[in-house]
Amino acid sequence: MSIRRLQTRVAVLRRPYPALLALCYLAFALPTAPLAAPQPAALAMTSVADPGSAQMEQDLQQLNWERFRFVIESVPELKSGVDRYGPLGWQFLKSRYQTYGWKRNIDRLEPSERHRLAALIQGAKSSDQHSAQGR
Repeated sequence: MSIRRLQTRVAVLRRPYPALLALCYLAFALPTAPLAAPQPAALAMTSVADPGSAQMEQDLQQLNWERFRFVIESVPELKSGVDRYGPLGWQFLKSRYQTYGWKRNIDRLEPSERHRLAALIQGAKSSDQHSAQGR
């Protein structure tokens, strides 16, 4: 470390007033109103328990290809992971989607996206069961 940098750091420590003034300004500039209560719709979304990522991975792997692809394309973060490799990514996935590990990717999703993914999987599973009963 050069002498010049060391002198600058020491000078900053000797004059803490600008930093103290900045902190005081921030303390008074921040709003003092309490945070707004969450909306009822947001409470309803969080009150429904999402299955774990391992369960969602297993449910995804049990879907047929068309429903599986629809679910993946409906979640932008998962779709972008496959689209990154272009058409070869989708070909690779089609050949291995029933054994491909999605747990790690599901764990990385935001809670709202995880909830949406769980709802999409549930909808795809129920429509899969209805179509299987109709045969």
